[in-house]
Amino acid sequence: MSLSLIGRSLKQSATLKLNETAAILKAKGEPIIHLGGGEPRGKAPLDAITRAAAMLNNAEVRYSPPDGTVEAKQAVIRYTEEFYHVRPQPEQVLVSVGAKQALFFAMQAILNPQEEILYPAPYWVSYQEMAKMIGAVGVPVYAEDGGFYPRLKDIEKRVTSYTKAMIINSPNNPTGAYYPPEFIAEIVEFCEKKGIYLIMDDIYHRLLFDGKKPYSVFDFAKNYDNNSKIIVINGVSKLYAMTGFRIGWAVANTQIIEVMTNLQAHTNSAPSPILQAAAAGALNGVQSSVDALRQTLENNRNIMYARLKAFDGVKVTKPDGTFYMFADFSAYEKDSIKLANFLLEKVRVTVVPGIEFGMEGYLRLSYNTTIKEITQGIERIKWALDPNSPNELYIGERKLVRDWVWQNI
Repeated sequence: MSLSLIGRSLKQSATLKLNETAAILKAKGEPIIHLGGGEPRGKAPLDAITRAAAMLNNAEVRYSPPDGTVEAKQAVIRYTEEFYHVRPQPEQVLVSVGAKQALFFAMQAILNPQEEILYPAPYWVSYQEMAKMIGAVGVPVYAEDGGFYPRLKDIEKRVTSYTKAMIINSPNNPTGAYYPPEFIAEIVEFCEKKGIYLIMDDIYHRLLFDGKKPYSVFDFAKNYDNNSKIIVINGVSKLYAMTGFRIGWAVANTQIIEVMTNLQAHTNSAPSPILQAAAAGALNGVQSSVDALRQTLENNRNIMYARLKAFDGVKVTKPDGTFYMFADFSAYEKDSIKLANFLLEKVRVTVVPGIEFGMEGYLRLSYNTTIKEITQGIERIKWALDPNSPNELYIGERKLVRDWVWQNI
């Protein structure tokens, strides 16, 4: 069968594949502990549900404008004014089918084939594949010290004549790293000087711990006008536990939004007006669910971090936000795919291989689950890898007998 070069080059989403595998095993009655998910637990806000229900009760659900409904765009404008300290015009806003689609359309709007887009590593799995889909080149930027916080000089070394854009995801998936305001100020100044587009992937921007506050990229811009090359991407999936609603948005200059709107019009037409109504309800409604989620995640982070720190051989950096921890397991196994498959097979714990995020030897673990699953999940992983662990482990009524040591994985 003859397939396109781009089609053949794309990899399956590692996170979605793991979710699928875990769901199949769980449906079969397997005692799965899912520490690989990127989906908040809990229910969507009541304001979102009641607003969507009101539209359903009306029984007239039609096409919406390709850039989003008036209600949804007004909600995004109000949200942007509150958290970003600028008030965009309606023609500077696109409401999309999830933040992922907004990001993809933004890349399509500004990148030509062979042009490069930079992003700090570790990076979200889809950045590389999105660049491939439009014939562009994704360029990871690694911190010189091997950590999760690159410096401007690390980025400057990767800039070439082909560099067209940069993505900053803060707090970061998979590390939870929050890039400090001073760094973002340097990035904004650098991009303005070089004429480089700056895409802020802000999907986790309010899920911050230890008193850290979200910042507005626009606060660092010297000349924010309708020629600005700053693009902000956000959505309701993470903050409001509304992953299945698939509503995101972009805020950018009118020329970029016009192109992104055309892209949306010729692909999926527009997001569902019912789901846009739900998103508007969440953005305009009581915000207590966001703070409750943040507090729960901060507590869960502390518990997972403490247990991993006590895990001899595992190196871990305390996340500043999100619901992920990116831990170095290379002392046990450098092949992260092999290790992730081993843990799923032997102790039914789902994690995501670090290589999918651009760093081998690491695993991404999500603490966006129950405390019980966090403690039991780490206990199972430790039992599977630590040669000093007992030979037997009970999972419910099932007894597991270890007939391996980690060196022979």
